Amino acid sequence: MENNIQPSWPERLRTLIIGRERSLEDRGIFHKLSLIAFFAWVGLGADGLSSSCYGPEEAFLALKEHAHLSIFVALASVVTISVISASYSQIIELFPTGGGGYLVASKLLSPTFGMIAGSALIVDYMLTITISIASGADALFSLMPPEWQAYKLDVALVAVVILTVLNLRGVKESIVPLVPIFMTFVLTHVFVIIYAVMTHLFNFSEVVAATKLDIQNTHTELGWAGMFFLLLRAYSLGAGTYTGIEAVSNGVPILREPKVETARRTMRYMAISLSFMVLGLMLAYLLYQVTHQTGKTLNAVLVETMTATWNNTIASTFVTVTLISEAALLFIAAQTGFLDGPRVLANMALDRWVPTRFAMLSDRLVAQNGILIMGGTAFLIMMVTRGKVSFLVVLYSINVFVTFVLAQSGMVRHWWNCRREVAEWRRKLLINGIGLVLAAFILVSVTFLKFHEGGWITLIVTGAIVAGVVFIRRHYDQTGRMIRRLDNLVTAIKMGGAEAVPETVIKQPENPQFDPNAKTAILLVNGFTGLGLHALFNIFHLFGDSFKNFLFIQVGVVDAGVFKGAAEIEHLQRQVKADLDRYIELMKNYGYYAESMFGIGTDVVDEVAGLAPEILKRFRQVVFFGGQLVFPKDTLLLRWLHNTTVYEMQRRLYHQGIPFVILPVRV
Repeated sequence: MENNIQPSWPERLRTLIIGRERSLEDRGIFHKLSLIAFFAWVGLGADGLSSSCYGPEEAFLALKEHAHLSIFVALASVVTISVISASYSQIIELFPTGGGGYLVASKLLSPTFGMIAGSALIVDYMLTITISIASGADALFSLMPPEWQAYKLDVALVAVVILTVLNLRGVKESIVPLVPIFMTFVLTHVFVIIYAVMTHLFNFSEVVAATKLDIQNTHTELGWAGMFFLLLRAYSLGAGTYTGIEAVSNGVPILREPKVETARRTMRYMAISLSFMVLGLMLAYLLYQVTHQTGKTLNAVLVETMTATWNNTIASTFVTVTLISEAALLFIAAQTGFLDGPRVLANMALDRWVPTRFAMLSDRLVAQNGILIMGGTAFLIMMVTRGKVSFLVVLYSINVFVTFVLAQSGMVRHWWNCRREVAEWRRKLLINGIGLVLAAFILVSVTFLKFHEGGWITLIVTGAIVAGVVFIRRHYDQTGRMIRRLDNLVTAIKMGGAEAVPETVIKQPENPQFDPNAKTAILLVNGFTGLGLHALFNIFHLFGDSFKNFLFIQVGVVDAGVFKGAAEIEHLQRQVKADLDRYIELMKNYGYYAESMFGIGTDVVDEVAGLAPEILKRFRQVVFFGGQLVFPKDTLLLRWLHNTTVYEMQRRLYHQGIPFVILPVRV
């Protein structure tokens, strides 16, 4: 029986929008999908670089009439960027497979601290998407007439949808088209900074004098303690500047080999470019004495002030190109949330903190469920907050520093514990120690300063997520304990061999021969497990010795934990074959003919459906079987937390006219 079913129109539409299925049999697939340092700088570094569009502005405006003190805030920001970048470079070296703050806290502190870091990162990446797109809309509408402001939210929402679709197509597909925009931003803003410095080169003595006077006036007005607090407040409110630095450590798995060197090079690109932008823009604000104007970003005011004496046509063109590139880069910065958010969810799913479906990959080899949840949540946040950047910055800044503090704490603890084995432990401890102090100070400061302005919302939302994932983990742990009772049968068979097989299995004469016309039971299994064995023995319990042939099918699922390199997939293939061989050996010992078939893919249903025509050519009379766990109570939550592959498989094969029996296995 051939499978000639043509794709439905929704499937054809999906292929048109998302793209065709990628083949895991392509030996060069990892090379094709991985990112070199430059593309990683665009995809992962855009978040950090784009923060120069709102972080320095927040810090500069916080100083109010004491603008000349901004130079000290700018220098402190550069030091902070350097320290955090160096700290995360050490994390990349220690954890070359990626994982960032979640993995660091899980391994070096405890799984609970890792869960907190992961929960904070999930919220952070949702907000990364929201604030980046909202800021991009602000920058774009700085060019528009005031009456057009009513459409800003609509544009932001459409941008969320577009980026979600792009990321469903794949990582590289979502980044490559954005490279020209990214480079336009870099070139225009580098020009703005250099132009501002060069045109004021001979006025620096006046800037120095004005800064000294500002220090004296601030001291007279507020005292040394007041001035110090003012600087710390501005520094803390500019914390959004550092929020994209951790992205590279989370995204190591998608980088080109050698991954660690590529990641470190990407980190250098990010740190240097971000430091230059932050210091340069705050200096340019000061040189041109820019002030806040309603409906315009500070960068828009800066560029318009700078080009005021230019030829009208040239000035208008430059302002338009610069601000459009800025808006576009902010849209691109949302990529970090789409690239790393699903990865954090996948890592937590592998550890059973969130539903396991978040570790699954689509046929485009992306974490589709994670992308959809990140895009959908960002869409909702955008609607609820109306895209208000000043409010989103408050929500955004707190969570990332929760992860920073936990990650740096783990690294400090690690270097101290390894002080006898690592020669340069003092230097490494110092780097992560300084990073810990800075991150902790910013976290406490931002939380204190912005608590009543919306910071409490972040803490409540993150706390709710923590409570939710703890509940999910407890459920999976409880389920695991119940399933391990089934696995007692595996242990019994290993120890007792055929004697441990239930009496319902009717022994046949030895040396079984293949008979294509005999009834054949085709059992879907997932490893040599208690579930698989109970399902197998249920066939004998229900049908006696009606079946003479047995075919065992297993699909090695390539999820986020496996899709790291060719070696991992080869290991999966070997494991699948070894599991199937144990089933074959067991059945042959009882006188039944047994074979196995396996596939490697991202979707069990598609793989089995693809094997069905070949099976039907070889065996004349077949019945497919699949075991399904039956819990004491069936709830909607249980169905969401556990896969329903066997039901989907039954529906698919029914459409092909193939009988499929679901065997309930109670736990």
